[in-house]
Amino acid sequence: MTDLSDIYEEYEFLDADDRYRLLIELGRALEAMPDALKTDATLVRGCSAAVWVYPQRTDENRLHFLADSNAAITKGIIALVLKTVQNKTAAEVAATDIEGALAPFDLKNQLSSNRTQGIPNMIALIRETAARYD
Repeated sequence: MTDLSDIYEEYEFLDADDRYRLLIELGRALEAMPDALKTDATLVRGCSAAVWVYPQRTDENRLHFLADSNAAITKGIIALVLKTVQNKTAAEVAATDIEGALAPFDLKNQLSSNRTQGIPNMIALIRETAARYD
């Protein structure tokens, strides 16, 4: 997948329907998350759709997240969130302004509140994970 700024360049010129399609494509491009990892422990609370996030530490001491959702657009939102933190060290993840990185996408005004209500919980889970690994 390309980086977040490249995705935004495309996103800003699209109409609402095409933005949905782009988010769906981003979600489809996520690395597959094995069903065995989709447990109550990896479930993100407060999302209208089921969302799972599973952290792994790489050999280079970086965090790599697997994620999935049962809703295509929500899965695309997860892909955007992960774009900001994927394969960074725990300290880098903790220092990343995830909300700021996502702000240009204006997701709260582009999508229904049901689709965006879980974003803060996804971000909180990622930050808590970084704190545990730091």
